[in-house]
Amino acid sequence: MDPTPLHLVMWPIEAKIPRFWRGHCAFFQGAPSNTVGILGGSSADLSMWKRKSIVTLSLTFLTSSQAILIVWSKRAGKYEYSVTTANFLVETLKCALSVAALIRIWGNEGVTEDNRLSTTLDEVSVYPIPAALYLIKNLLQYYIFAYVDAPGYQILKNLNIISTGVLYRIILKKKLSEIQWAAFVLLCVGCTTAQLNPSSDHVLQTPFQGWVMAIVMALLSGFAGVYTEAIIKKRPSRNINVQNFWLYVFGMVFNAIAILVQDFDAVVNKGFFHGYSFITILMILNHALSGIAVSMVMKYADNIVKVYATSVAMLLTAVVSVFLFGFHLSLAFFLGSTVVSVSVYLHSIGKLQR
Repeated sequence: MDPTPLHLVMWPIEAKIPRFWRGHCAFFQGAPSNTVGILGGSSADLSMWKRKSIVTLSLTFLTSSQAILIVWSKRAGKYEYSVTTANFLVETLKCALSVAALIRIWGNEGVTEDNRLSTTLDEVSVYPIPAALYLIKNLLQYYIFAYVDAPGYQILKNLNIISTGVLYRIILKKKLSEIQWAAFVLLCVGCTTAQLNPSSDHVLQTPFQGWVMAIVMALLSGFAGVYTEAIIKKRPSRNINVQNFWLYVFGMVFNAIAILVQDFDAVVNKGFFHGYSFITILMILNHALSGIAVSMVMKYADNIVKVYATSVAMLLTAVVSVFLFGFHLSLAFFLGSTVVSVSVYLHSIGKLQR
């Protein structure tokens, strides 16, 4: 598609929009602040901008429904199915989707050095670390719902923004602005405020065990996310589906080990799919597509964009939970969510000023 006619039509409008707002709107989309340059640039630039927008918005939608589906899949307050088998199926589905995408690419472009599955030991040896971290984090996210509801989970999940920011600085050597660090502090305040429980003897809605699990999940998610981004961007020409394939293969291996260690007897006696329901299948599909979307964001944007896209999902989860689970939107939750939203806004400004 020739972008020139669009450029001629949009230029008078874009010229009237302050540069700041153009850059701010580009935060979630991953687009450069000079929107005029994109619209008047090459088709490749416009295609990349659209790709960033689609994968980030998709991640936001999928994440907002993730916690809801996990809670919905429980029966009488507990999981009738094996969470290790569910995680194994998630990794298997992600691996299958990556292979399907590669088959399509091979049919259109042929097999090249960047899209072939064959690799070296040095290249593939880095994937077990994030795969193992994601295994532990994914298992913890099921058990944390013994202490929190879906909106509370989304609030506490935002703690991984802190770990991601710190590890971003340490591992990838990328400098964060003072405004971004201030946004991190606000995020902590917002998460804590949203968890206040004035109608109970307990100060916080989530008990100590829930906070510990949330902090551990934040550290695991932050390290795994930044580490994976470093792997993916180390060889930018390498097809993302090849990189995903090897990550998910190790994910399948580790989840298979988890099944043997934790649920072997239950699987043998009751069957692999015991306790599965339609909601469970939807949850597995959601997790698989979310994983693909996360890797796409890391490839074409960055991990900071990923964690803030998931933060927006917090608000969507709260609204949906009101209708599905009768969740009560307290003043503390509203104020905490507002503070978290402000931190998102400040972080976007800080990113532009880096």
